[in-house]
Amino acid sequence: MDTLDLLLHPVRLRIVHAMSGGRVRTTADLCARMPDIPKTSVYRHVGLLADAGVLEVTDEQRVHGAVERHYRLRQKRTTIDAEAAASMSLDDHRRGFTSAMAALHAEFNAYLDRDGADPTADLVGYRQLVLWLSHDELAEMMDDIREVLAARWGNTPAPGRTPHLASAIVFPAEDRQEGRDPVSRRY
Repeated sequence: MDTLDLLLHPVRLRIVHAMSGGRVRTTADLCARMPDIPKTSVYRHVGLLADAGVLEVTDEQRVHGAVERHYRLRQKRTTIDAEAAASMSLDDHRRGFTSAMAALHAEFNAYLDRDGADPTADLVGYRQLVLWLSHDELAEMMDDIREVLAARWGNTPAPGRTPHLASAIVFPAEDRQEGRDPVSRRY
């Protein structure tokens, strides 16, 4: 299975999210964290990720006659590089966006279903803005965002830290048509 097919799936994206930060988890741990997904599906997707080298086994223990594996994420195997992204078809992008949104929706619902969920106290945000930017301004903004996030990507679990899922979605809201004011277009 190629990297695109492997990672552009909402359940596998959720498993990758759950394993981030250097955490070691068993498939049973993942099933408990994602009760909305059938256990057989979680086991199948963990197997696919492990077979592809995205998850590595860190320990094995006998539990009630079965082998329980402890997995860790190989972060470098979770990236779709620039070359692979450039080779993606429009349908691949559509599928990737749909998978990302499905995973995001499921993660947000799981957050809201937790005891004591408090979006205000937890600084939950979900805003959409329309920004009027030239290509160069967009590239500069994306570099700024990457710089801010990169300063925190290396954070690992520690007392007082909890994982936060951050999603950046940027795309043109309208066709680019030079010299035309999109607000005054007539249909």
